[in-house]
Amino acid sequence: MAKRNKKGRDITGIVIVDKPTGMSSNHVLQRVKRLYNANKAGHTGSLDPLATGVLPICLGEATKLSTYLLDADKQYQVRCQLGILTDSGDSDGAVIAQQDIPEFTAEQLQNILLNFTGEQQQIPPMFSALKHQGQPLYKLARQGIEIERKSRLITIYSIELLAYDIDSFTLQVACSKGTYIRTLVQDIAAELGGYGHVTMLRRTNAAGYTLEQAFSLDDLQHSVEVNGVEALDAQLLPAHEALPDWPLIKLDSVMSDDMRYGRAVKTDVLGKSAKIRLFDYQDQFIGLGELALDGTVSAKRLFVTGDAV
Repeated sequence: MAKRNKKGRDITGIVIVDKPTGMSSNHVLQRVKRLYNANKAGHTGSLDPLATGVLPICLGEATKLSTYLLDADKQYQVRCQLGILTDSGDSDGAVIAQQDIPEFTAEQLQNILLNFTGEQQQIPPMFSALKHQGQPLYKLARQGIEIERKSRLITIYSIELLAYDIDSFTLQVACSKGTYIRTLVQDIAAELGGYGHVTMLRRTNAAGYTLEQAFSLDDLQHSVEVNGVEALDAQLLPAHEALPDWPLIKLDSVMSDDMRYGRAVKTDVLGKSAKIRLFDYQDQFIGLGELALDGTVSAKRLFVTGDAV
């Protein structure tokens, strides 16, 4: 009997998934990897099980871009239920405190939101994937253990009030990497004079990818069942489009060979330092590099094969 090939397909690209609620990001990742029968897969930043929305999944050589996409800005829609505090900051957690909801006006809430825009320090919640001595904080939190966390610098680019009533409000938030929306919502509720927790969180944009580009897991499953696994390849976005703000540099044949062997090359692009996308003399995307002021280009993450999409 022939051995089953467990490696999977050598396919490279990025598929944007509309993550369903109640499922972990890693569960979504593993499901997509199986659907594509891909040899490698990685996501670009976890969403809470409660959350839905944009989750870019990198396949094959595109997994080398995951770290850089993780650093990109995000946008969310979030609903806050007032009057109740949970241990996790969302409705998946246990209720730990309740109080009457203070009266407030739209103007008062708008003024508070203005105070939360811009650069600021934020303390990550205990219910997070951050690690302490190798242990995820959320595992310690479930044991009733609380660890002191260092604050981190984040940026809230904008907060738009979408809706509100006497016991809730809904926001659209554009923010930098590392922002915990659950913490933001709790802090805003505290400024109103009460408790609050997240009951809906939907990521609408991540690293420039939007909901309009996203497929549900059911969509992908249906495509496989009707047209076979190769039909999914049409849903993949090219890896070279993942970092559109990064300049691109095309290398000649000699430079391309040098770069593939890990040797830095000299270009005539002077007086500029930048992280760059690299293309070989055949216009094939070969990975990421760094450009120095003297025109030297060094490799950062090179693809074993070219951009397959």
